[in-house]
Amino acid sequence: MRGRAIPLVLTPPKGRGKPPRHLADLSLAERAAAAAELGLPGFRAKQLSVHYFERLVHDPAQMTDLPAAQRAELVAGFLPELLTPVRTQTADRGTTVKTLWKLFDGALVESVLMRYTDRATICISSQAGCGMACPFCATGQGGLQRNMSTAEIVHQVVVAARAMATGEVAGGPGRLSNVVFMGMGEPLHAYAATLGAVRRLTDPAPDGLGLSARHVTVSTVGLVPRMRQLADEGIPVTLALSLHAPDDELRNEIVPINTRFSVAETVDAAYYYFERTGRRVSIEYAMMRGINDQDHRAELLADVLSADGRGTGWTHVNLIPLNPTPGSKWTASDPADEREFVRRLESRGISTTVRDTRGREIDGACGQLAAAES
Repeated sequence: MRGRAIPLVLTPPKGRGKPPRHLADLSLAERAAAAAELGLPGFRAKQLSVHYFERLVHDPAQMTDLPAAQRAELVAGFLPELLTPVRTQTADRGTTVKTLWKLFDGALVESVLMRYTDRATICISSQAGCGMACPFCATGQGGLQRNMSTAEIVHQVVVAARAMATGEVAGGPGRLSNVVFMGMGEPLHAYAATLGAVRRLTDPAPDGLGLSARHVTVSTVGLVPRMRQLADEGIPVTLALSLHAPDDELRNEIVPINTRFSVAETVDAAYYYFERTGRRVSIEYAMMRGINDQDHRAELLADVLSADGRGTGWTHVNLIPLNPTPGSKWTASDPADEREFVRRLESRGISTTVRDTRGREIDGACGQLAAAES
């Protein structure tokens, strides 16, 4: 394989402006203090919080319990426009909705809302671009522009929750139930904003959106210190480790952060997360034809996950049929090889599923819409 075309970036670029302060950036107490700064009673901030997080409203005209004379000032001070839709595409008979958003500084990010029979999941971005430089990933090939703010992350979810509640998604009105940090960016590289967003999503309304932490999944390519830090936060979200290879030689090539933290160190950190939270860790594994889908790698993956007496009950392997980007040499595995990979893992006692891939006809891989627009 060729060497990677772009470098690993572990420090976000400096010099970019910050997005405007938003209600979702602040705790309920901080919102009251911010209202006082504006010369307004603190309870107004709570009223706004009810509108935003409970009623999923941010149109001032619908906030009739706020004084008309203060309404515009309150909304301008607490609910500035953070994301502007650039393009929306639908697939799967309208149950998959992919949106390309423009941030205040022109940066582009994506989110994907997927409605299933038993749940509705929003896949959200945490960075504009990504610095992890994985060569098979459209976002990784675009480099890193900046971390998103807590509110920019949260607002993707609130918009999706509103779309579900108002029946904008095929299937009629419903409830958003799941959030996955698997869009553009490495969530643990934007640790402060990601953690703030997780708290906002799981705090009871009107502090936050009131989602179950068990229905929030945070993915990572393996920033080991941050994985351990997240384990100690006491928030039982699901951790998804994007492993993609069971050996250092291959993983160094396709997941460059592995040159800093080995497979063994990364899996140890994932197991630490399980020990601290009791939450089973999802091992994400994108199946790439002739790259990482061989029989011996299935066996090696089973060895790595069950090493050091860990057993197999602490983890679940989620195989992902690669959604290739145009012109890429990286392609999805042959279905027969995929089935054999599953068989070998299951024969070793490892719970394994193949992800239901959505949105292939709408450039489903994260980063493709943004790359086409920029």
